[in-house]
Amino acid sequence: MALHGLSSACQSLVFFVPFVLKALLTSMDILGLFRESGALLEGHFRLSSGLHSAGYLQCALVLQHPRHAEALGQALGAKLKPLGPTVVLSPALGGLIIGHEVGRALGVRAIFAERQNNQMTLRRGFTLAASDRVVVIEDRITTGLSTRETIAVAATAGATVVGAGAIIDRSGGASDVGAPMSSLVTLDVATYQPDDCPMCKQGIGIQKPGSRA
Repeated sequence: MALHGLSSACQSLVFFVPFVLKALLTSMDILGLFRESGALLEGHFRLSSGLHSAGYLQCALVLQHPRHAEALGQALGAKLKPLGPTVVLSPALGGLIIGHEVGRALGVRAIFAERQNNQMTLRRGFTLAASDRVVVIEDRITTGLSTRETIAVAATAGATVVGAGAIIDRSGGASDVGAPMSSLVTLDVATYQPDDCPMCKQGIGIQKPGSRA
């Protein structure tokens, strides 16, 4: 599903996550959450990967609502449970909330990696053991760089990475993160190199909404 036209496609969607959470959410349920939260953005954006795009999904606006975050974590956790993970590892900052909710759904630890001297690493006393089976959780995937870096952190610690997951895969399933990948929604959203960006050529101002400086 392409980002173009998502807002109009969701115009008539009325969606409410009940207090008794649904185990499985459809793509339209999830996109309805994004629309209702004001998280379907259109304009000219510089993504964390450095690529440019006319569309952006601001997951933080959805995850600010604990009920929505829990529902998304339950749905993603259900996809990953067959892998038998013992710990969830997320890259800071974007993966923190959804990683915690997936950990809650799976009944396992939820820890995070963060950048130090531009290198993703474990800090704050977090550890992984050789016996750990890790799933790496992001809010969204574009090129998969943060996920690959986080997988490398787990591998360096000697743990086994059994899979990765995200709420949104905006690569259309094209990103190879080096582990089996699951997402709740797959979108094919056009991205551009900065020197080949049509919005730049039109002189449209750019926004940087992501978490990576």
